[in-house]
Amino acid sequence: MELLIPEWSDRPANVGALTTLRQGGVSQGPYGDGCDRGGLNLAAHVQDDPVHVVRNRHVLRSILPSEPLWLRQVHGVDVVDAVEAAGAAEAPQADACVTTQAGVVCAVMTADCLPVLFCDLAGTVVGAAHAGWRGLAAGVLEHAVAAMRDRGAGEILAWLGPAIGPQQFEVGQEVLDAFVAQDAASRAAFSASVGREGKFLADIYRLARLRLAQVGVRRVSGGDWCTVSDTRFYSYRRDEVTGRMASLIWFRQPVLAG
Repeated sequence: MELLIPEWSDRPANVGALTTLRQGGVSQGPYGDGCDRGGLNLAAHVQDDPVHVVRNRHVLRSILPSEPLWLRQVHGVDVVDAVEAAGAAEAPQADACVTTQAGVVCAVMTADCLPVLFCDLAGTVVGAAHAGWRGLAAGVLEHAVAAMRDRGAGEILAWLGPAIGPQQFEVGQEVLDAFVAQDAASRAAFSASVGREGKFLADIYRLARLRLAQVGVRRVSGGDWCTVSDTRFYSYRRDEVTGRMASLIWFRQPVLAG
């Protein structure tokens, strides 16, 4: 199983984090690894063989401290407590989760949308958020940060995982307007798409950094990939029928002062 391990400035030693790639599972066809081998699709909602999804999740679980909390993501702003949600009869409908309990794994799935992992500098609160453009514009990152602060987080660090890159993310006027209506500075994250009237190229990483800065999160790492251009990643925009990767975070134990 090939993994992307975040290079995260100042991440506390007790915080674990990773993003899966396509390689290393048993899914076939459009859910494979792109090289006629099994793919590590982790999503149960994309019409992959359910048996393959279960086996892929089992492979991932073998390197984690516990089963991840899988969310039903809807491009919204709801944030759940991973411990409380774990007891529900079905996966909670939310686009972010947080926890203060060691060994609990927060997870989001993506295939072009932006996964954002959070922790505080003390290593006592962690979280994960799924930020497609709708959720990003609506404030999912701000909601995740607020939920962490409600649980005692101090200075918060963020890592931007693999998402569609600024040369591939073509959007319409309505997307630009949605961001600029809230923050005029967001206009700098859009450029005209050459030869495509009314179309723009959006930098989702820059938009995320702007939104995080507005709530005081300035220690931000990552944001160096393009899921469309790099075939190590699943990409909905490139392939349409495809799998999903997971970005996950957890901590082992609280860091005690003194």
